[in-house]
Amino acid sequence: MSDNDINWKFANDVVVESEVIARARQHSLELGVTPVAPAVGAQASVIVAATGASKLIEIGTGLGVSGLWLLRGARDAELTSIDTEVDHQQHARQFFLESGALPARLRLIAGRALDVLPRMNENAYDVVLVDADPGNVIEYVEHGLRLARPGGTVLVPHALWQGKVGNPANRDDVATAFRTLIGEISQSGAVVSALSTVGDGLLQITKTAL
Repeated sequence: MSDNDINWKFANDVVVESEVIARARQHSLELGVTPVAPAVGAQASVIVAATGASKLIEIGTGLGVSGLWLLRGARDAELTSIDTEVDHQQHARQFFLESGALPARLRLIAGRALDVLPRMNENAYDVVLVDADPGNVIEYVEHGLRLARPGGTVLVPHALWQGKVGNPANRDDVATAFRTLIGEISQSGAVVSALSTVGDGLLQITKTAL
């Protein structure tokens, strides 16, 4: 095992997940849904807390692991979450409620994100998390930047896509989409960004201009 692999494993293993998050993670894996890595969730939670976020939105609910981590950074925040899988969202809602989230501050929207997002308010959210169909990641991030307020942050887990993104010889469609996104974001004057190697990668994009 390389030093990088050891560090990656340590970064995940050092994270202490709540009992609810641990159960949501286990249930996700049982249903074949890939949740964000513990280190990614913890980093997202720190960003939410540092932002002082009160309005959160995620594209891709899954079984609620990422949403639980977001809410851990801002327990009283309002969370909007979009997913096509109604059954998954029902499980997620239960996990959210068990974590102490208030029902009135949860808005789970069942539908295709590309149909729902154009109807969402611009500059309205403190943190946007993008973890849905990776083939549409560029469009999701474009919407995310529109929804984020100035000073708000868009988080994109799986940004290194199974270790394929860093190798330009890998022309897998999804890896290429992430590589294109990261390149474009790094050159934008309207944001500041950083690519973290925790988990499967986490692209962090903070909006600095309208």
